[in-house]
Amino acid sequence: MEAIIKIKVEYSTLSLQKRLLSFILIVAFIFFILFARLFYLQISSSTPLQIKAVEQWVRTLPLSAKRGQILDANGNILSISYTTYDVYIRSREVKDAVKVSTYLSTVLNMNFEDVYKRAMNTAVSENLVKLQVSENTAQLIVEKNFDGVYVAENIARFYPYENSLSQVIGYLTSDSEGQTGIESYYNDILKGKDGKYLTQSDVRGLTLNPSLNYYVEAVDGLNIKLNVDINIQTILENTLTQVMQDHNPKSASAIILDPSTSEILGLAITPSFDLNNVPRDDVETLMNLSKNITITDVYEPGSTFKIFTLACALSLGLTNENEHFYCPGYRIVDGERIKCWKTTGHGDQTLVEAIQNSCNCCFMDLGLRIGKEKMYDYLNSFGIGCKTGVDMDGESSGLMLDESIVKNVDLARIAFGQTVAVTELQLLNSFCSIINGGTLNTPSLLNSYVDNDTTVYENHILKKRETVSAEVSEQVRYLLEEALSKTGEMSFIEGYRIAGKTGTAQKYGENGAISQGKYVSSFFGFINQNGAEYALLLCVDEPSSGAYYGSVVAKPYAKTIFGQIIKYKNIEKADESIVVDRVVVQDFIGMSVEKASRILDELNLYYEVDGEGERVVNQFPQAETEIEKSTTILLTT
Repeated sequence: MEAIIKIKVEYSTLSLQKRLLSFILIVAFIFFILFARLFYLQISSSTPLQIKAVEQWVRTLPLSAKRGQILDANGNILSISYTTYDVYIRSREVKDAVKVSTYLSTVLNMNFEDVYKRAMNTAVSENLVKLQVSENTAQLIVEKNFDGVYVAENIARFYPYENSLSQVIGYLTSDSEGQTGIESYYNDILKGKDGKYLTQSDVRGLTLNPSLNYYVEAVDGLNIKLNVDINIQTILENTLTQVMQDHNPKSASAIILDPSTSEILGLAITPSFDLNNVPRDDVETLMNLSKNITITDVYEPGSTFKIFTLACALSLGLTNENEHFYCPGYRIVDGERIKCWKTTGHGDQTLVEAIQNSCNCCFMDLGLRIGKEKMYDYLNSFGIGCKTGVDMDGESSGLMLDESIVKNVDLARIAFGQTVAVTELQLLNSFCSIINGGTLNTPSLLNSYVDNDTTVYENHILKKRETVSAEVSEQVRYLLEEALSKTGEMSFIEGYRIAGKTGTAQKYGENGAISQGKYVSSFFGFINQNGAEYALLLCVDEPSSGAYYGSVVAKPYAKTIFGQIIKYKNIEKADESIVVDRVVVQDFIGMSVEKASRILDELNLYYEVDGEGERVVNQFPQAETEIEKSTTILLTT
C-alpha cells in the first residue's frame, strides 16, 4: 500500500504574507497621518496660515484711529487729539544709507549712528525712526522722496487746561496708549481701532510695481463726557494754590461730590504738573505727581469721623441733641488714660456743644454705648474699609482693625477717628450716604460716551444700600449746621445753610510711632439749598506754617470754596436779613490762657489752644486783624 505523506506548512511572523500585511498597515497609517495633517492645514489652520502668507508678501503701514476727546460736564474740551506723523525706514529699499541717515538725523535732531543702524537693519521689514513728528518736519522728509523712507499719520494729545485735573485725566504713552487716569481707565473706549495701509512686496521686501494696495479704514474712538465741572475744578485748584502759599504743606487736596448721586464734580490735588509737558525723564517725580492720593493713600481721619459715631448713636436711639456730657479733659478706658484734644476739658456741654467743641470725651462715651458689634455693622454699611468702586485705577480699601481683636480702648479711639484709616474719597462718599437721606452710592467720574453730538451710553447712579433713616439723616444735617454756625444760624456764610465738621489727625511714621509735628488738617462740609447740592472734603497734609488745626488750616479755605460756588451757581440766600458780625482781634500774647479763653467765650468766638502751657506766646490771626465772628482764632502756648 502506497504510503501517503502529508507535509504541514508552518508560517512564521517573518513569512511573506504577514510581512505584506504589516507593510499595508504601515502605508495606511502614513497616509492617515498625511491626510490628518492636510486636513489640519487646509481646514483647521487655514486662516492663520493665510494671514502668515499675506504677511510675507505685503508690507504694512499703520493708520492710527483718532482718539476720542475728554469733555467736562458742560462740554468743555479737557483732552483732544491732533495729527502728527511717524517716520519709518524699509532698509531693503534704501539705496544710500549714509545719505538718508545724515538727513534724517539732522532734521529729526537724532544721533546719526542710531538712524544709520535702523537704515541698515534688514532683519525686520520696517524700522521705526521717530514717533509724533510735526507736520512741517514730515513735509520736509516727504519732499526729499528718499527710497525706503515712509511717513505715516499718528495721533498726539493736547490738554487745553494744562495742569488742571492732572491726576484725574492722566496721560498717554509715546505710542498713544492710556497710561494713567481716565486716559488709561477708559482707554478701550477712547482709542478706537487702528486701520492699515498694505502694499505688495517681493521676497526681498521690495515694493512691487505695479502693486495692489489695500486700505483698512481706522475707526475713531468715542468722546467721554465727565461729571466734572471745569469751573468748580478751577475754584478748587485756585484755593489749593492759596493753601500751599499760606501753609506750605506736603500736599493739599479737595473733592466736590453731588451728595445725592456721588457724581464727582471736582477733584483737585496740588502739587500737580502740566499734562502737555509730562516729566518722563524723572520717574520718581512723575510717579509722585501723577498719583491720585485721594483714592490711593489712607490716613486717620480724626474728628471728621465723629460724624459716623453720631449717626450710629442717633440711629440706635442712644443720644439726643439735649443730652449733656461732662469733659474733664480725659477718659479712663480699660485702665488707659485717653486725652481729649483740650486737656483742660470742656466741662459740661450739650450734644450740640460737644460737636461744636469736637470733644473726644463725648464721642468716646457714645462709641462705648454703641459697642463694637453695632459700630462695625454701621461702619461696614457706610463703606468704611471697602473700595468705593470709583472709575479710577489704584483705589485702596482703607484699614480697620479686625473686629475680633477690638477692645474697649480701641473702640473709644475709633469713635473719634483714631485706629482707623480711610481714603479721602471713601470718607466723603460715606458722609454723603448719611446726609443724602441714607443711600450709599458708587462715586463716578463718567457721565456718558458721546459720538459726535450723539450720546451712545449714559452712566447711571449705582446705589449700593441704605445706611441710615431719613429722620436720622435730617438730624445729622441739623446738628452739623448748628455746630458750624456757632455764632448764629446760617453764619458760616451769611444767609446760607451750610453744615460741616473740622478734623485734625496725627500722622504715623514707618515704625508705627506718632510723627511729631506732622498732621492732616481737614474739613468736611455741604450745602443743600434751592436745589443746589455740594459736599466738600478738603485735606491739607503736613502744614508747616505753625498752625495745624483743621479749624485754622482747612476751614477758612472751605469757606472760600463754598462762597465761590455760590457765586458761580448764583444760589440765592435762604435769609437775606442775616448779617455776620465782624470784630477786631485783640492782642492775647502774654495773657494767661484762662483769661484769653474767658474773653473769647464772652465774645462767642471760635478758638483753639495749641499746647499745654499757661500763657499765650503766639496767636493767629494777629492782633488788630478784622475777622468775621465765625473765624477760628488759634492761641499757641
